[in-house]
Amino acid sequence: MPRGRRGGRVSALEGGLEEEAPPAAAAVPSALWASQLQPEAAAGQILLRGIFEIGRSSCDVVLSERALRWRPIQPERPAGDSKYDVLCKEEFIELKDIFSVKLKRRYSVKQQGSGTLLGITLFICLKKEQNKLKDSTLDLINLSEDHCDVWFKQFKKILAGFANRPKSLKIILNPQSHKKEATQVYYEKVEPLLRTAGIKTDVTITEYEGHALSLLKECELQEFDGVVCVGGDGSASEIAHALLLRAQKNAGKETDRILTPVRAELPLGLIPAGSTNVLAHSLHGIPHVVTATLHIIMGHIQPVDVCTFSTTDKFLRFGFSAMFGFGGRTLALAEKHRWMSPNQRRDFAIIKALAKLKPEDCEISFLPFISSQDLQERKVEGSPKSVSNDQWQTIQGQILNVSIMAIPCLCSVAPRGLAPNTRLNNGSMALIIARNTSRPEFIKHLKRYASVKNQANSSVLRLLHMGSSPNILGLFASCFCPLTLCLHHHGTCMYHNFNCSLLFFTS
Repeated sequence: MPRGRRGGRVSALEGGLEEEAPPAAAAVPSALWASQLQPEAAAGQILLRGIFEIGRSSCDVVLSERALRWRPIQPERPAGDSKYDVLCKEEFIELKDIFSVKLKRRYSVKQQGSGTLLGITLFICLKKEQNKLKDSTLDLINLSEDHCDVWFKQFKKILAGFANRPKSLKIILNPQSHKKEATQVYYEKVEPLLRTAGIKTDVTITEYEGHALSLLKECELQEFDGVVCVGGDGSASEIAHALLLRAQKNAGKETDRILTPVRAELPLGLIPAGSTNVLAHSLHGIPHVVTATLHIIMGHIQPVDVCTFSTTDKFLRFGFSAMFGFGGRTLALAEKHRWMSPNQRRDFAIIKALAKLKPEDCEISFLPFISSQDLQERKVEGSPKSVSNDQWQTIQGQILNVSIMAIPCLCSVAPRGLAPNTRLNNGSMALIIARNTSRPEFIKHLKRYASVKNQANSSVLRLLHMGSSPNILGLFASCFCPLTLCLHHHGTCMYHNFNCSLLFFTS
């Protein structure tokens, strides 16, 4: 992994999008960090102060409890010299954005031992536009062994204080994801960053469908701080289901019927290496491999709602969302044609499902979501429905599609998500119902998903929110909420007792 060159203040490490060519390593001005911070961020007790060369300038460097500050050392000049003021502008980075520190050395062929010490390299997580994170380095050059040793130990002590950051991870890699590129994605983009951060990894490459489920039933997870999925939405669904199912069994819960599930014991990290990456996109706002990896390294945990899928008397699985009717048939068709490219099989499945578009007789029962704020407003207004949060509602009739989503389900074809009005952890799920209508009207409804506005402005669309309580699965970017819904098709209950969010589709 390339280090910052002596002549540049900050050198970018290699990294990039899964769907984009990685940016070339280039010198990044250190002011990039300074412009993002507030002056009070640099406050706190001073821990160390010394002289380092940063870029081509000798700098007075101060390490405080929350930030690292530096100012170029310049000869005295007349007061009011604007050029002098610019040159001496103080810059700083927050310590919470540093994820690793290493001694910088120069090695030569003839030289034996550890090489010539040049200084210290800080590995930093940069916040870029559009929710993107980027890894970069900052070189503090000083040839004194004793001086660098004191600073190096202090940086290590500071990094050790971030208790939420993982030190050991179980990696589950699906080599069949997308165009069988998951292995390459992991070893070229993810593993180098985890190694730089000093995170120990144990990698298992899955060999068949259900391998991750059987592995996590027996695997000793006590030594790990999290589980990381390198794959697509199907892999993430299977691993999340396995983690939650294991948590229920460890808690002594009956798994034939799960009404009050307990939290997963470990958070789940998601590296987008699939065809759609709906879950990773919803989680981070962008399906970017380096961004997902840095969220894991930095220990960022995002609570996410998860659902339980059941028949009337048997628990089926945990999941983030489900589709019935047109959506379910489309996904099933696409799955049968995985030999096609992702775009080809998506278009093929949609066209074929539209050609055979037909409604189904359904009965859907649900509990509407009423937030605590709505309840408070109703009490103030003296509404007789102030506490009616347990009144079941039922919809019957000819229905083309039913979508149940506890997350927004962002993807390339739906920039605002398939369920734009729901959130990752608001304790509710979206029920989207497309009633029977003509094929042209239904196609208009589908096209609205590609729009950033007027997405739900359709006569064939009905959007409802169903409510819950606290969340259970931990995701790096976790939690659980009981939501209840019954969907009857020809008198048979297909889904019952939705509880929180992973990604599961059914036909």
